[in-house]
Amino acid sequence: MPRTPDEYAVHLLLESGHREEVRFPTIQEFQKWYSGELVPKSTSNDLISVPIKNIQGEYMVVRPSRIVAIRVEPIFSSSVERFT
Repeated sequence: MPRTPDEYAVHLLLESGHREEVRFPTIQEFQKWYSGELVPKSTSNDLISVPIKNIQGEYMVVRPSRIVAIRVEPIFSSSVERFT
C-alpha cells in the first residue's frame, strides 16, 4: 500500500545562488500556485507572493524571472532523518 505524504517541501533555487524552502500541504496546492501565479509571470521582474502557510506572520516575495530551478520533495511524518 503506497504511503501518502503529509506535506511537500518545495525548494526554490534562485539565480543568486540562494535557496529557499516553502512547504505546501498537498501537491494540488503547489500546482495551483505554480500554474496560477508563477508560470504566467515566469519572465516578469515584478515581485510575486510565495505562500508560507506554516509560519504565521511571515511572507516571502520573489521575482519569477530569477527562479532557476524548483525541487518538490514529499515529506512523510513517519520518516526518520538519518545522519551519516
